[in-house]
Amino acid sequence: MYYKIGVDVGGTNTDAVLVSQDNEILAKTKQTTTLDISTGIENAIKTVLYKKAVPKDKIKYIMLGTTHCTNALVERKELNKIGVLRLGLPASGGIPTMTDFPEDLKQVLAKHVYLVHGGYEFDGRPISPLIKKEVVSCLQKMKGEIESLAITGIFSKTLPDQELQVAQWAQEIFGDTVRITCSHQIGGLGLLERENAAILNASLQGVAKKMVHAFKETVSKLGLNAQLFIGQNDGTLMSLDHVQDYPVLTISSGPTNSIRGAGALSKIKNGIVIDVGGTTSDGGVLVNYFPRESTQAAQIGGVLTNFRMPDVVAVGIGGGTIIRFSNGQCSLGPILSVINSKKKQSHLEAIYLLYPISFGRRKAKH
Repeated sequence: MYYKIGVDVGGTNTDAVLVSQDNEILAKTKQTTTLDISTGIENAIKTVLYKKAVPKDKIKYIMLGTTHCTNALVERKELNKIGVLRLGLPASGGIPTMTDFPEDLKQVLAKHVYLVHGGYEFDGRPISPLIKKEVVSCLQKMKGEIESLAITGIFSKTLPDQELQVAQWAQEIFGDTVRITCSHQIGGLGLLERENAAILNASLQGVAKKMVHAFKETVSKLGLNAQLFIGQNDGTLMSLDHVQDYPVLTISSGPTNSIRGAGALSKIKNGIVIDVGGTTSDGGVLVNYFPRESTQAAQIGGVLTNFRMPDVVAVGIGGGTIIRFSNGQCSLGPILSVINSKKKQSHLEAIYLLYPISFGRRKAKH
């Protein structure tokens, strides 16, 4: 007999469950999420182990779901110093890199951005060959000033050899001090969205490294010798090494955990799941016990991307939301942000579906 522990770190609470090898829930807890994250994880794991005394050496797997990377992007905190290389001249010079980024995020990330020759036409013909001297010159400018590098080539999703060649040259110059993201490993065909996804991934690699270190340290401190995994946004798990290379894949893993958990507990194969959290309510669709993947490009931290994301609708109302009515207007949350425009009518309708409150009255039953 062996056991598993699942931990989900949310913005308000850190939840944990102790599960048998037959997926029977033996103990559960809800702890307050702490500022340093790891203390909340430690408290949660300690509590479930205390509630159900099982031998520590029988804990075989510990899985962590966290919004750490999402929060870092939204708050613009702890992001890596990055370099960005686009392989596409002379074809793609008309639209600069990070064109559609929010200005505050661009100021954080756009210090070392370069366009060089390279890329392919849609049918595989080269736009222009790589020029090693040109690429190496750009890499030398970044040396000692960046922590991660994002490389994007036109149509590299179908022909990745130029990206891989540039990655090899970068490794020769930087050694192991700089993590490298190739866009063909992250996003879909569209150049700008795929480039955006690669940039965000590179910016989050430092956050992921700290998160993995804290997770390992916490588990070791508790005297557990379990195999560790992080939840990703398609409802599956990835190793700690993998999450340090592809941290962007943890974004939206929180709602995904809820959708997967709802399927596991209810034994319902297909359905709609609404996860009411402390801050937001997230709705998603369960298909064959897994979250349905979105077919539309997703905006992350104000940036349009095209990497794999669950089809989830997030509404800014949760268990901790205060609903106020004043002069026929509705405002949500501790901050009085009044919602009264026609543009946000659909937002209000979505909120109405999630909570049984009357928007025609001044007082809400909540």
